[in-house]
Parts: sequence; C-alpha cells; structure tokens
Amino acid sequence: MEAIASTFKPLWRSKNGFKIKNMGNHIVPFIFYSKREVDTILENEPWSFDKHLMVLQRYDKDMPVEELKFNLATFWVQVHDIPVRFMNQKVAKGICSTVGAVIKKSETEGEGGSFMRVRVRMDITIPLSRGRKVSLRQGKELWVSFKYERLPNICYWCGCLNHDDGDCEAWVESEGSLKEEDKQFGP
Repeated sequence: MEAIASTFKPLWRSKNGFKIKNMGNHIVPFIFYSKREVDTILENEPWSFDKHLMVLQRYDKDMPVEELKFNLATFWVQVHDIPVRFMNQKVAKGICSTVGAVIKKSETEGEGGSFMRVRVRMDITIPLSRGRKVSLRQGKELWVSFKYERLPNICYWCGCLNHDDGDCEAWVESEGSLKEEDKQFGP
C-alpha cells in the first residue's frame, strides 16, 4: 500500500491528500477530500501501477464492495488511415463508437495531422480491436487501424488487458508452438 501511495501522490498532486485501504482481492479504495480532485483523476485515465492497469470507479458507500465491477476504463484511441476528406471528429467518433462509449468533450481533439484522437470508455474484459473496415461510396471498403495511448501490460497474442503473453490461453493451448509473427498485437 505504501508503494501505491508513494507512486500516485506526486502524479495526482492532491492538495488535501488521500487515504488508501487494502480491501483484499486487488481492491484498493482511495479516499479523497475533494470531489474536484477525483474528477480530474478520472478524466486523466488510464492509470497504471507497475505496468498493470488500474481500473478506477466511483464508489457508493452504500453498495457492498463485492458488487463492484471493474470492467471499464477510458483510453485515447488514435484512428489511423482515414482518407483526408473524412478526417473529422464526426467520422472518427462514429468509427470509435464501435469499440466503446465515446466520451463527449466540449473541445475538439486531434484535428489535423495523420490521425484522429477520440476518448473512448471501453470494456476491458474483451480483446482490444485493431481496427475496423469502413464502407465508402460505390461499395469501396477501407481498413482503418487503431492505436491506443498509454496502454499498460497487454497480451500481444490476443489483445486482452487482464493477462500478459505468458498467461494467454492461446499461448498455453499452443504448448509454446506459436511464433513471434503470430502475435496479433505489438507495442
């Protein structure tokens, strides 16, 4: 618990400080004295500790801890390979809505450049999507690829965030016969 507190104290720069408590089963409540600080921390997800994703959520003190579900996290998703004439937030948000809930922001993010950025709240119990096929006019299809910012440990075999390469079911079932080029994901 001390390592967690000392890691996040300088990152979160809480003016009033915070308390943490070990509830077991990898559940660690952070108690803050300022709602604004909590809002800022949640707006700046994802957070990781020792390269492992920390799934944060608000806690209603009336709910039993056992009922909490830690299955959603928010990431910046970069959408690459969009044709220039379609490079706008509306198109990027539409594409990203297929991988999770697009977080509405008042300012536009990622206008210009070679890709678009969209903030997406995603279910982390399913593998990450590498991209999507999109339909253009006259029946043409195009592949747009996704890159995720600030990802913690990820399984390069299947794209899941809840285990790493050595613990992947695909790797275990292959009995070590998978090759490096069989990995679906990379850095």
